[in-house]
Amino acid sequence: MRTAPPARSAAAGTRWRRPPCAGRPGGPWCAALTAWVPAAGGGLRWPGAGLGGSARPGKARRGGGGAGRSAPLLGLTRSRGAATYAQTLHNIPETQVTTLDNGLRVASEESSQPTCTVGVWIGAGSRYENEKNNGAGYFVEHLAFKGTKKRSCAAFEKEVESMGAHLNGYTSREQTAYYIKALSKDMPKVVELLADIVQNCALEESQIEKERGVILQEMKETDSNLADVTFDYLHATAYQGTPLARTVEGTTENVKHLTRADLASYVETHFKAPRMVLAAAGGISHKELVDAARQHFSGVPFAYKEDAVPVLPRCRFTGSEIRARDDGLPVAHVALAVEGPGWADPDNVVLHVANAIIGCYDRTFGGGKNLSSRLGALAVEHKLCHSFQTFNTSYSDTGLFGFHFVSDPLCIDDMMFCAQGEWMRLCTSTTESEVKRAKNYLRNAMVAQLDGTTPVCETIGSHLLNYGRRIPLEEWDARISAVDARMVREVCSKYIYDKCPALAAVGPIEQLLDYNRIRSGMYWVRF
Repeated sequence: MRTAPPARSAAAGTRWRRPPCAGRPGGPWCAALTAWVPAAGGGLRWPGAGLGGSARPGKARRGGGGAGRSAPLLGLTRSRGAATYAQTLHNIPETQVTTLDNGLRVASEESSQPTCTVGVWIGAGSRYENEKNNGAGYFVEHLAFKGTKKRSCAAFEKEVESMGAHLNGYTSREQTAYYIKALSKDMPKVVELLADIVQNCALEESQIEKERGVILQEMKETDSNLADVTFDYLHATAYQGTPLARTVEGTTENVKHLTRADLASYVETHFKAPRMVLAAAGGISHKELVDAARQHFSGVPFAYKEDAVPVLPRCRFTGSEIRARDDGLPVAHVALAVEGPGWADPDNVVLHVANAIIGCYDRTFGGGKNLSSRLGALAVEHKLCHSFQTFNTSYSDTGLFGFHFVSDPLCIDDMMFCAQGEWMRLCTSTTESEVKRAKNYLRNAMVAQLDGTTPVCETIGSHLLNYGRRIPLEEWDARISAVDARMVREVCSKYIYDKCPALAAVGPIEQLLDYNRIRSGMYWVRF
């Protein structure tokens, strides 16, 4: 049976060993629904880099005149870029939100695109499960497109294919989503299909047994993804004894024994209208979307039975560690994190800026020692690791702020020392130039969210669940602009400095130092 290995608390003195097949990697959206901006760092070439800095090949400069002409050109280019960026933020269509009588929120952003993406975002995931039914949400997601009480699996697939549509879904620790991308004219049909999935999922015994085998096979295959395994271990130790410690897919034993009654009970408990958002983006009309939602989603229940309202207890963070040593693996995966803020906490934006300062690195980056990330430049110069990334995974009331790296066995100690040193530098000596670079990167990543109807639709659905409203990009830009070096130092000191971290490590980790040694790297002795 697969289960997460027990964690060793920072306050305890017992070391635990991990069973060879323990644990399951988390869903790809844990972090991805986690942090809305990737990290900055190596491999980036900023717009305008090199303008006026060199002559064209084969052309000689005369008397420095080229440099004199390039300065106004550079200023003009930058001013045009700033104007275009501000205009882009200003011209983004407004997100319209309507709440139906049963509590279902309908939100849309209209554009001139010939396609649209429509989806249902539900406040349900592994955090709402217990030890017995852990994995039920992921199981239901697998069955969502396998037929309903009105349509067989073949009929459902035929209707989707006849529209040329693309359907998908995902489950994370706090959210479940089903969405369909199709031509704008097919929006009413898409809404009908989504309503049928949510209200009339068949949960046929034959399909349950078929998908049970599929999920078990997926679990075996994804064990080879050591990054996901490491992040699951990180949750298991950081939130030990709480619902956030559970994996999205559940344990092997649970998947083998979940019944139709368990799955039906999960749907009945969590698929309630006030916990749902019907989001759409593309060439659609908000009025038509609301009319279609009233027609097809009016049957979604909005009330709970007595004493059946699900309670979401706060998940405490515990400074602790999980070590899964396997000397047969070629490289080690190590993740270190402290407790971060929840989705709506204003400190979140500052921590995103801090992550962008540290950046990310991979051996495939071409910048070499000239990477903008100091840690990336150190990794190149001293061959500290194969790759590293920072993350800021947020949940409703807590989060994980940290870094993950892949390293050769003999470089683990050096890489950990340098990474923790960068954390301490964030707390004590962050500069304005670093903050400016990081903010520019975040703005670029923020505008990239406008690329296509699917990311816009996902942003709308996630925002309404996490924040209760769609936060405009102009507001995000204002929040990013307000961050300065002093704020980064203060907020990083609040969350990082002298805090007990959570550690997860997999692979040949003999050189990974004792937890107390790593804990001592969370502060500097200064005179």
